Amino acid sequence: MANITRLDQSTINQIAAGEVIDRPASVVKELMENAIDAGATAVTVEIREGGISFIRITDNGCGIEGEDIPLAFLRHTTSKIKSVEDLLTVKSLGFRGEALSSIAAVAQVELITKTAGSLTGYRYVIEGGEEKKLEEVGTPEGTTIIVRNLFYHTPARKKFLKSAATEGSYIGDLVQRMALSHPEISLRLIVNNQTRLHTAGNHNLKDIIYGIYGKELTRELIPVDGTLFCGSLRGYIGKASVSKGNRTWENYFINGRYIKSNIIGKALEEAYQGIMMQHRYPFCVLHLSIDPAYIDVNVHPSKMEIRFQQGEQLYQELLEQIRGALRGKEMIPSFTVGAEEKKEKPQPLPVRAPEPFEQHRMEQERQTEHAEHLMAPGGQPDWLAAGSQTGPAAEQQDGILSAGTEGQSSPAAAADSPVVSGAGGKDGCDLTGRTESKTEPEPAVKEPASYVIDHTPVAEEVRQQELFEEKIVQKRLLDDYQIIGQLFKTYWLVQFQDNFLIIDQHAAHEKVLYEKLVREFREQKIMSQQMNPPAILTLSPGEEALVREYSSLLREAGFEMEPFGGSEYAVYAMPVDLYRTDSESLLREIIDGLGEMKGSRESMLIFEQIALRSCKGAIKGNQEISRREMEALLAQLMELENPYTCPHGRPVIIRMTRYELEKKFKRVIS
Repeated sequence: MANITRLDQSTINQIAAGEVIDRPASVVKELMENAIDAGATAVTVEIREGGISFIRITDNGCGIEGEDIPLAFLRHTTSKIKSVEDLLTVKSLGFRGEALSSIAAVAQVELITKTAGSLTGYRYVIEGGEEKKLEEVGTPEGTTIIVRNLFYHTPARKKFLKSAATEGSYIGDLVQRMALSHPEISLRLIVNNQTRLHTAGNHNLKDIIYGIYGKELTRELIPVDGTLFCGSLRGYIGKASVSKGNRTWENYFINGRYIKSNIIGKALEEAYQGIMMQHRYPFCVLHLSIDPAYIDVNVHPSKMEIRFQQGEQLYQELLEQIRGALRGKEMIPSFTVGAEEKKEKPQPLPVRAPEPFEQHRMEQERQTEHAEHLMAPGGQPDWLAAGSQTGPAAEQQDGILSAGTEGQSSPAAAADSPVVSGAGGKDGCDLTGRTESKTEPEPAVKEPASYVIDHTPVAEEVRQQELFEEKIVQKRLLDDYQIIGQLFKTYWLVQFQDNFLIIDQHAAHEKVLYEKLVREFREQKIMSQQMNPPAILTLSPGEEALVREYSSLLREAGFEMEPFGGSEYAVYAMPVDLYRTDSESLLREIIDGLGEMKGSRESMLIFEQIALRSCKGAIKGNQEISRREMEALLAQLMELENPYTCPHGRPVIIRMTRYELEKKFKRVIS
C-alpha cells in the first residue's frame, strides 16, 4: 500500500470544483445566483459553443470592492454568512463560498467590476487557479465575468461533455427556470450572437409563462394563492388537459431557488389523481416562500435538494391547496372535426358567407362576437387596452416580440473585449439601452434552448376568456340539456345552448360510482355484501404484514377478511357496489398499493385502487340504454364536483361550440 501524502492545492481545488462545476450550465447557474444575490435587476448571459469556449455573465448589481476581489476567488470565502448559525436563516441563493474558486480552478476567468460611488472599477484575470492580473479600468457599475475554455487543462473531464448544442440546451433550460423563479429580474440569453430569451422583469409571472410555453397553455392555467403553516404558496397550475409524459413541466421554487422535492412532487401529482390520465404529469410553476428555520438547504453543493421539518404537514397542506384550486374548474376538452386548415392571418372581423334566409341571424351574431372577442374592457381594441404602442402587429427585433416596452440593444460581435462599455455600450452588456431594429430576421431553424418572451402583458384574448368563462356543467342548468340520442351504443349526443357535447356513458357511470364510494368511505357508510362461500387468498409475508397493519382501513372500506391458516386469508365480505367484481385480483391490487400509503389516510390510495376496478360495475360501451336511463345518469353526473374525467383520468365529456361547427360547414369563414 502506498504511503499517505498530502495532495497539492491545485489537485484539491480541482477535486472540490468537480462537486460544483460539472458542465457549462453549472457555471451559468452559480454566476447567475451570485448576480441575483448582488441585487441585480438585469442580467445578461452570453454563450458560444454551448458555453464550452465562452460564457459571459453581466449584471447591474452592487459589484465587488477592489480589495475583496482576490479573496473572493479563494475557497469558502463569502459575504452571505458569517457562522454556522447563519445556515439556519440563510435567504441568499449562494452561501457556500465555492463557486468562484471552483470555476477559476477549471477555466480561464476574467472579472470586471465596479461598486456604486467608485471612480473606477477593476479587471482581474485568473487561470487554472493562478492569479494573472489585477488592474483598474473604466467600467459601469455592476459585474461582468467572462469564462473561457472550460476544462482547458483537464482534457479527461472535457471529453465527458456533450455536443455544443446539447450543452447549450441545458443552459437554455436553466435560464428559463431562472426567469420563472425571478419574474422581477430582466434576463437575457444570447447564444452565438443571437438573442434566444429576453424577459421584461415586470414582476408578472404569467407573462413569463405565456412567452415560454405559448398562448394555448397559458389559457389553461389556474392560479394558486394560499398560506402554509411555514410560509405561503403562489403561482399557477395547469388544468388536467395540460399534461406531459414526463415531469419536465413541473417547476417549483423555494425562496427563489429551483429545487427537486419528492414531497412537493407527490402532493402535486396526487392532487391530479382521478382527473388526469395515468403516466401523465401536470404543468405547474409554484413559488413557495418558507421560513428558513423549517428547511435545510445545505444538503448538496448543487443546492437543489432540501430537507424539510414537518414534511408530512407541508405535504398535506400543499395537497389541499392544489386540490382546492382544481376544485370547481371547468375542464371539458374541445374537439375539432377533420384536419385543421392552414391558419391565415386573422381578419379584423369574421368574414361570413350566410345563406339568404339566415342574414338577420348572422348579423346579430357578428355584432355579438365583435363585442366579445375584439373589444377590451372600456370599449377599446384589445391591443390598445393592453398598452401597446405599436398596434396589433408588434415590432419584431432581435428575435424578440417587443410591444409597448423599450427593448435592449443587440450584442456586438466583439465578445473578447475585456472592458465593458456600460449603458449604451457593446459586448452584450447593455442592460438599459433602446432597441435597434434588425433588417434580417433570425434563422427559422429551431435550436435547443430557443425561447422568445413577449414583453407585453398576457394576450388580452386570454384575459377575456378568463373573465367570461362560465361553467356549463352545473345542476341548475340541467333543464337546458337536450339529449339527442346514442351513438355507437357508447356515446351520448347532447345539445346545451350553443355547445354540442359528446358524453362517454361508461366513463360517466364509472365516475358516478367512484364518487359514491369515496363519499361513503369518508362518511363511513359503506355497506358490505357477505360472500358465500368466502374467497380464499394466499398471501406472501409482505402482503400479510400490510393486511395486519391496515386491517381497520380495509374494514372501513367494506372488506371483511380473517386468517384461514398458514399464509391464507378468507374474504367474507366486499363493498356492495363491487360485489360482482373479481374479488381476488381487486384485493391484491389494493394490498400492493397499501405499501405506498405511508400511514397517510388522506392519500386515498385505497380509493384509487377500488376505482380501477369499479368500472366493472359501470355501463359498458356498446350497450344500448333507454333515454330515461341517460337522463337519470346525466342528472347524477351534474351533481358531481368533478364530472369531467373518470377515475383513470379519461375525459367524460368533450364539446364543440356552434361557431366551430359552422366553420367546418363553411358558414363562417375566418
